[in-house]
Amino acid sequence: MPISAAAKANPATDDDSQSRSIAAVERAMDVLLYFGRSGQPDLGVTEIATALNLTKAAVHRILTALRSRDLITVDPVTRRYALGHAAVALGRAYLARTDLRAMAAPELRQLAEQTGETATLSLRRGDTRLYVDQVVPDQELRMEVTLGIPYPLHAGGSSKAFLAFLPETEIDSYLDRHPLKPLTDKTLTDPAKLRKELAAIRKRGYATSLGERQAGAASIAAPIFDHDGHVVAVLSVAGPSARFKPEHGETAQSLTEAAARISAQLGYPG
Repeated sequence: MPISAAAKANPATDDDSQSRSIAAVERAMDVLLYFGRSGQPDLGVTEIATALNLTKAAVHRILTALRSRDLITVDPVTRRYALGHAAVALGRAYLARTDLRAMAAPELRQLAEQTGETATLSLRRGDTRLYVDQVVPDQELRMEVTLGIPYPLHAGGSSKAFLAFLPETEIDSYLDRHPLKPLTDKTLTDPAKLRKELAAIRKRGYATSLGERQAGAASIAAPIFDHDGHVVAVLSVAGPSARFKPEHGETAQSLTEAAARISAQLGYPG
């Protein structure tokens, strides 16, 4: 049976239509992703069109479609666009599934290799914090921590790195709830002295400890922040105090840079 001209044309027509649909989706994705990497809280149509080499009419159509799904919002006065709550919800869903241990693992390995000391990752659990991962160097004399054991937030480098970057109201509440019990004779137990130390930690960006949690141990710790600027984890390098001097050499810089890289992955603007 002969095939009609219209029937012969349909496959090509379908392919063209599909290609145009894919191209439209890709342009919409480009616009949405540009909001994420621009570093600006809001954008205008002309800015987007120029950056992505699109016409303003095309950008306007894309923004209208994204607004219909609450991925983009517009200020009715300035006519500038920003990410909508649906886009924020997508980001939060991604972050909720993020495994911090997997994210931090390469940094732990690099820190242990660079310093020749033990690199650790700690998470907070209420008024305590605990080690959840570590990379131990190949040295006869070395530090090795126990994972999963809770420690108070006032004793040791990693603990103080959590406490220092909490809001002042949370620090006050912690000090009201907990007497500062000593874990060693080096633990800070005077609230005024601890507050002064926390202020210094915030200023320099990292905490240090010389035997405050464990006698004979020295450590340096830096906070990891999430997209809202909340401290969600702490990286630390620790070693025997007879050998490891936390603030000597490039350890502090390497540690804070590693923590900053993880924070950036979590959406922290820095």
